[in-house]
Amino acid sequence: MTTEPVTPFLPVVAFSPLSAPSAVSLEADALLGPIEPPASPCRFCGAPLDFTFVNLGTSPLCQDHVRPHEFNRAEAFYPLHARVCRSCFLVQLDEFVSSERIFQHDYAYFSSYSASWLRHARRYTELVVERFRLTSSSLVVEVASNDGYLLQYFTEKGVPALGIEPAANVARHAQAKGINTLVRFFGRDTACYVAQVHGQADLLLGNNVLAHVPDINDFVEGMHLLLKPDGVITMEFPHLLRLMEGNQFDTIYHEHFSYLSFYTVEQIFAHHGLTLFDVEELPTHGGSLRIYARHTASQCHPITSRVAGLRELELAAGVTDLSYYAHFEENAKETKRKLLEFLLEAKRAGKTVVGYGAPGKGNTLLNYCGIRTDFLDYTVDVSPHKQGNFLPGTRIPVCHPNRIRQTRPDYVLILPWNLREEIMEQMQDIREWGGRFVVPIPAVQVFD
Repeated sequence: MTTEPVTPFLPVVAFSPLSAPSAVSLEADALLGPIEPPASPCRFCGAPLDFTFVNLGTSPLCQDHVRPHEFNRAEAFYPLHARVCRSCFLVQLDEFVSSERIFQHDYAYFSSYSASWLRHARRYTELVVERFRLTSSSLVVEVASNDGYLLQYFTEKGVPALGIEPAANVARHAQAKGINTLVRFFGRDTACYVAQVHGQADLLLGNNVLAHVPDINDFVEGMHLLLKPDGVITMEFPHLLRLMEGNQFDTIYHEHFSYLSFYTVEQIFAHHGLTLFDVEELPTHGGSLRIYARHTASQCHPITSRVAGLRELELAAGVTDLSYYAHFEENAKETKRKLLEFLLEAKRAGKTVVGYGAPGKGNTLLNYCGIRTDFLDYTVDVSPHKQGNFLPGTRIPVCHPNRIRQTRPDYVLILPWNLREEIMEQMQDIREWGGRFVVPIPAVQVFD
């Protein structure tokens, strides 16, 4: 379901005469809390969604940066209310904004500006080329291939590669590198087109895209259609268990429609005739999974013990028990309080605080906490596509990293906390004037 943008105030729920609640039920609802508009059904199994995981209020699109000439325009805010399905336990946001609106022509995220992510992509390429014996006669297809950050390494090895990327401005950068890239959203229709024009894939991969698709059934069925009978799928996505353990509520934003456990992903893939035969736990993005899938009918790859091991780990943690999800919202609230307490104390002491990075997670954090230029003078980012603009909602200016060396702040708040080590190494010279780093998640930490 896609709706028109809403203001930060949620609409009033209207009842028809045929379904009007009784006075008793209204009294009970008043005791339970405010009435909220109903959510769409679960995007995988269709069950009703009535259990809250976390409600982060409203926020603008996290990559919809404000350009200087647009500074005085109003922004649309949309609910950030994640719910848990009682049937399949998929954690999800409702679809308030279409994918076309999110991945518009000036999408701001370019993967190649993270050195650690490029190293991760190169290591992955070397691993799968050897493990699955990919050659010049193979075809690798990446869904959500961004600016060619990964496929460039397959091209270097002489393995034919095709990218599928919906953001046209990002895709052009991949095409400039010589990587064949289709500007399309992926699903059944695109899968059929690619299979007919380019052939089916020996390796079909997607990094941090499974969570980004509103119609997850259409997406996974598309992978089933595009994969060769004995081909392999790999997908990487943030692991719900690590998100919860690390209190990573800031990774919830409109571009992420789903928050995935291995338990739920295994159900989704099985529903579309795909079997998960291996899985790896990765440190990326605060803790991710890399799953390996094949056609259920294929016998090429036996199921490893890691599949049963992770399934049992999640069941023991409680992923099929709603009580497991019940305390996450309070943890987010407490982190907000502690971060605001730190900033209040720092500003009252006359300290200067700036940000590092302009990631999607940073925008969720800043908007949820109400942090604007009264607390954060500016933030910086290495991407020239973000520099000179303003963060959505908070209107904090985004500058070149050299601004930190010019203004010599007392504290640098690292918004992409998953890249903490990389950023602290890049900016280690702030220690020359006594500057310190601050990491907000899972709780406020200050590093000398």
